Amino acid sequence: MVSQQPAREQWGSRLGFMLAALGSAVGLGNIWRFSYVAGESGGAAFLLIYMLCIIAIGLPILMAEFTIGRRAQLDVVGSFQSLAPGKPWVIAGFMGVASAFIILAFYGVAAGWSLFYFFQYVFGGLNVAAEGASADFFVNFHTSPIHPLFWQFAFMATVTGIVFVGVKKGIEASNKFLMPLLAILVLILAGYSMTLSGAGEAFSFLFSPDWSALTDPAIYLAAMSQAFFSLSLGMGALITYGSYLSKKEKLPGAAVGVASMDSLFAIVAGLMIFPAVFTFGIAPDSGPGLVFITLPEIFSSMSLGTIYGLTFFFLLSAAAISSGVSLLEVAVAYFMRQFEWSRQKAALIIGSIIFLLGIPASLGLGVWSDITVIGGRDIFDSMDFLASYIFLPLGGMIIALFVGWGWKKADAFEASDFGDTVLGNIWIWLLRVFAPLGILLVFLYSTGIWTF
Repeated sequence: MVSQQPAREQWGSRLGFMLAALGSAVGLGNIWRFSYVAGESGGAAFLLIYMLCIIAIGLPILMAEFTIGRRAQLDVVGSFQSLAPGKPWVIAGFMGVASAFIILAFYGVAAGWSLFYFFQYVFGGLNVAAEGASADFFVNFHTSPIHPLFWQFAFMATVTGIVFVGVKKGIEASNKFLMPLLAILVLILAGYSMTLSGAGEAFSFLFSPDWSALTDPAIYLAAMSQAFFSLSLGMGALITYGSYLSKKEKLPGAAVGVASMDSLFAIVAGLMIFPAVFTFGIAPDSGPGLVFITLPEIFSSMSLGTIYGLTFFFLLSAAAISSGVSLLEVAVAYFMRQFEWSRQKAALIIGSIIFLLGIPASLGLGVWSDITVIGGRDIFDSMDFLASYIFLPLGGMIIALFVGWGWKKADAFEASDFGDTVLGNIWIWLLRVFAPLGILLVFLYSTGIWTF
């Protein structure tokens, strides 16, 4: 028997819920990962397939997570235990909690880097004008045994503090401030970037497809992967956030709004980054080093580079905080119910454990770099691989199959607010067939089980 928490917290408003859900989705993946994946995958052709994947895979699963959480009014594990007692669907819930621990542990390391760079620009910027100086600066910083841990701690302390305060006064209030501010900042930076000489080339790169690229299967897999991870699917965050939503609120509009704004944010972030990349002759496929190595070099060459860098790394840090909050809330909500802990106790204990788990991930890039775990990967990359390429896809697939096949169709229609309509039936069949197959292909390819 699953016991519900007394006086369960709820969002103060529908807008607060949508901004919090958007904050969960908008993170380093929209700014950092989207830019380098789009750069490596050919730009416009990738973007076209990415948007189709958002519609056919991302949005249906996003809607499924909201539906599960809002119907059960419980944490991610309790939701499956309540809706399908005694059945193995609850595995998705435990995967979500495990993913929250693992992802936030290594995510906090990279988010700490962003905080460090932000404060560097607060105090005047980086001296990286010399050739190779930016790469040397980043390597010396992130391989240090102590320095990155301070910034990782600062990030986790901020995230823990927001979750500690609660749903309305902490998570909702912070996202009501952060998300509009992030939208304004990314539009300002994109507007400034579009005045640079490389803007036309960047616009063409993002919006004029090379149709021959559509023959490359890797682009489809990259787009499906980015669509899935961009929306924070499979980790239980959206189930948890949906559980704080009043049953009076309608879900389809909220789901479409979150998916649309998340995708728009990623596209505008591309318009923010690529004009600068093309203006200064940087290859768009520079990979993960684009943000912490390439962009500081660009900022040092711009007339307003210090201000641009300050704003950019504030934007990156704030986006990381909003996503970090949603990850921590997944675990906190579970432990509050499971062990009858107060929110404050759960936030402090779980936040501290996750910080400690992140220490090996940080040291694995420096003094422990000779330690390999999964397939020759270092500790940081092994944690990323385990969560991002194993737990999240499998968790998302189970969620899709549960709503599509494991739940009575009439119950799913009622809980989702679709009713037995054309849209409702399309949603169910996307969850039953297309979304699981798409996720399965990404899973098989990313794990090396299937190659082409």
